[in-house]
Amino acid sequence: MSDASVTAFANLLPSFAAAVGAGLLIGIERERRKGSGANRQFAGVRTFTMAAVMGAIGQSLAHPWLVPLGGTLILVLSAIGYARDRSGDPGITTELALFVTYLLGVLAIDEPRSAAASAVVVAALLYARQGLHRFSTELLSPAELRDALLLGGAALVVLPMVPSTPLAWLGGLDPRRLWALAVMFMTIQGLGYVALRAFGPRVGLAFGGLMSGFVSSAATTGALGARARETPALLPSCVAGAWLSTVATALQLLLITSTIHPASLVTLRAPLLVMLASALSCALLALARQHERAAPLPTAGRAFNLAGSLGFAALLAGVTAVVGLIESRYGLAGAGIGIAIAGFADAHSAATSALSLANSGAVAPAAIGHYVLLAVTTNTVTKAVLAFTSGGTRYGAPVTAGLVAITGAAWLALLA
Repeated sequence: MSDASVTAFANLLPSFAAAVGAGLLIGIERERRKGSGANRQFAGVRTFTMAAVMGAIGQSLAHPWLVPLGGTLILVLSAIGYARDRSGDPGITTELALFVTYLLGVLAIDEPRSAAASAVVVAALLYARQGLHRFSTELLSPAELRDALLLGGAALVVLPMVPSTPLAWLGGLDPRRLWALAVMFMTIQGLGYVALRAFGPRVGLAFGGLMSGFVSSAATTGALGARARETPALLPSCVAGAWLSTVATALQLLLITSTIHPASLVTLRAPLLVMLASALSCALLALARQHERAAPLPTAGRAFNLAGSLGFAALLAGVTAVVGLIESRYGLAGAGIGIAIAGFADAHSAATSALSLANSGAVAPAAIGHYVLLAVTTNTVTKAVLAFTSGGTRYGAPVTAGLVAITGAAWLALLA
């Protein structure tokens, strides 16, 4: 064997190892399910491993007809095996899995890592048969399936088709971004619903509020308000989740500050930590009022409210349009007004703008705390409006009172 052949063989070893591993992994799972005796299914660990190796050999020989020929052979054998099957199972999962294993063997020659990762996913899907069947037929209600399809269509079908040209009457906001806000609102509601089903009313909504707060604290506040209006027994958890979304805001602002302008941490560390501690304390007090038995887990329901999601996007669009109109007519009297206006829509982007000005030297480090908390304050106004409009007075009043206390504590820490 020449040196070139030895080198080529050595280069192919990881690929063939990935192919063999894929065949063994999927084949072992199928071997455990094929049964025994005359009614057993036709393919087990040896058949799957040989199929993967055959695909790898066909691809490595680089003859254009070998891979299609091997795929045809696998399909014919699968059809014969299905026709002779006497197990009473009408499914074709094993036959499809055998063909997929062959394709993974083909893929392993050029992309061994992708083939290995795909084999793990395929084996996991095959192993989770009973769990997936129970989830789709027993746990997932028709309304929940409808909501999942609706959310998928809104995000994957409608969103790419919406034009992205900014509109002057929307303050420069493009329709695609507006629809993305509605999709985000639906997603946050859906995550809260899943958390509620998974962890219960005391922990689920609060945890969902914290996680969703990293996306948008304002949207989270509105989404939890819709949930509180729909299920009044969950009011304490919804209020706690709204305040926990402010914890996420404080953490993000600390991260943004340390990344963009670390010197500003001298000024911002204390107020942001006070903001975080105040929001966490308020949330824990609210959670103490939530009783599990007062709000049993829903067995079926709606993951989100479509009308409320569209209303949230329309509300933000209206605020942006009004701000754009004011800016076009009267201009911005300095950086502070611009940052305050930006804070109505998003505290993080407004704070980023302020920190960028500090990084460039346009804003003194001693003044950066006022600019950042100004953005937080105006964003608090937005969250208060969303809390009242989405959840009513019973939700909006305590949420707003807590937000005012949290923001006031941050200002006191800055000015102290």
